[in-house]
Amino acid sequence: MTTHEVALHRLDGELAWQGFLQLLPISLFVIVVGAAFGLAATQAGLNDTSIIAMSALVFAGYAQFATLELWGAQLPLFTMILTVFAINARHLLMGATLYPWLQPLKPAKRYGVMLVASDANWAMAMQAFSQGRPGLGLLLGGGVALWGFWVLGTWLGLYFGNAISDPASLGLDMVMGCFLLAMVVSGEKNLRMLVIWTVAACASLLAYRYLPENTHVVVGAIAGGLAGLGGERHDHEH
Repeated sequence: MTTHEVALHRLDGELAWQGFLQLLPISLFVIVVGAAFGLAATQAGLNDTSIIAMSALVFAGYAQFATLELWGAQLPLFTMILTVFAINARHLLMGATLYPWLQPLKPAKRYGVMLVASDANWAMAMQAFSQGRPGLGLLLGGGVALWGFWVLGTWLGLYFGNAISDPASLGLDMVMGCFLLAMVVSGEKNLRMLVIWTVAACASLLAYRYLPENTHVVVGAIAGGLAGLGGERHDHEH
């Protein structure tokens, strides 16, 4: 392993702290969405302990909101499992893209880092790797920031959620989407990346229109991943 490769695999307290600080601004918006979840969960009939435990252990905003829509006296367990899997299936591909940098780590550290992986810190970590900089500190430190503020927001929502019961009315539901779009725009720019994103977007839109709810997440991720894999093989052949 070269010196440069070792640098990319680096993960220590200093890098994790830097990652925490870099993800702090977006984490502040997570508080608001977490508060909205806390309020919605209360209205769905969950007790305070269950709500905090769900945010602390699950740490998946979209999936948690979807679960609330299915919550009731008779829990449709199988449907709930399928829904949560569909929404979070993108983590399978996120893990696959991070594997080259996570592989040298000991299993305990590797899986510990992935416990706090989410869209925002994954996007920033991948951007760092594409620019030849270590990204595992962003993944871990940024993930801890996002997780901590998500749990804090959930707790605040139990008591102050009525003040922000509808984040969409304030445009807060668009914050994460805009952030991820900015990561894409500032990332690698070439024909291969254009093809990958175009394939993923078209597949996702078609799935959103014609397939069951939430499956567009899986379809778009798989289509984009296959397009990227095919492009990589083509480059190797040449």
